[in-house]
Amino acid sequence: MRYAHGLRASLLLSLTAAMGVVVALASLAAPVTASAADKLVVYSGRAERLIKPVLDAFTAKTGIQVELLSSGTTELVNRLKAEGDRTQADLLITNDAGSLELARAAGLLRPLNMREVERAIPPQYRAADNSWIGLSGRFWIIVYNTTMVKPDQVKSLLDLADPRWKDKIAIPNSGSEYLQAGVSVIRASVGDERTKKFLQGLKDNAGTQVYQKSSQIVDAVAKGQVAMGIVNHYYVYRHLAAQPSAPIAVLMPDQQDGGMGAIMNVAGVGILKHTAHLDNAKLLVEFLVAQAGQKMFADLDKEYPLHPDVNADPALAERKSFRAALVPLTKLAELREPTLTLIEQVGLR
Repeated sequence: MRYAHGLRASLLLSLTAAMGVVVALASLAAPVTASAADKLVVYSGRAERLIKPVLDAFTAKTGIQVELLSSGTTELVNRLKAEGDRTQADLLITNDAGSLELARAAGLLRPLNMREVERAIPPQYRAADNSWIGLSGRFWIIVYNTTMVKPDQVKSLLDLADPRWKDKIAIPNSGSEYLQAGVSVIRASVGDERTKKFLQGLKDNAGTQVYQKSSQIVDAVAKGQVAMGIVNHYYVYRHLAAQPSAPIAVLMPDQQDGGMGAIMNVAGVGILKHTAHLDNAKLLVEFLVAQAGQKMFADLDKEYPLHPDVNADPALAERKSFRAALVPLTKLAELREPTLTLIEQVGLR
């Protein structure tokens, strides 16, 4: 009995020692992580490949780690509403001003008094209380196949509803935030009746050429499967950067006398009301609106920087060479629900 008791004691000591070794080895193998105070959690509606390099540059400069959660913008806003003051998120980044305005109206974002923001980003690209700030601009343009279309054949987005383009148009699906924002601007510019007629013609001309991704639209145009498509401008320039000989070009629509102007939207950021890391969150916003951060958006993503002293990629049309629609970005949220109703009435997929 004494032997058995001694054996159990010996085994227990050996097991304890072994566990100590395992714990020690595990601690050596575990990655060194920043403290919670040196971290930020970003909910992002942008594709990770478009925003992560900029966030990595911020980490390299400041040592502040950024945990990125990427998903659809609508899903993220709904998640933030559900999480309330329990959320771990510090900032929200989206690819649509309307979604940021909806988040502001829902009380999810924190108004900011930051001179750096007001010096860097013109007021038309941010909320009145700076609860969201635009970071980069994008224009809804017509991409066309240069072997199938001559640029003087189309002047306006509304021209794409002409029956002459039957089965020759590719469009985003009805769930696209770009489509919803674009149609909202058209509604505000020309009214519901004309917009509904446009959507019906667009639906008829697109047929089955309805895509979930804008890159697929550009690819279909480049392959000659369709003559034209509607996308944000940067998808075309990214395609051309990879395939310079592709027979595609950008048509900036609605520049004629009396035209509504090109439809603009912005990607942007807001600091969440319940952030536990306000100072670090402000540092990230400062980084994103400063000239170095703005240049990264221009160089990496082919977007238009909003800082007036930062130039766009030279391949893009000079920003001063075309007009933008005059519908304020802050109105995109209130326009969205009636727009969705109109899209549903027409039956866009």
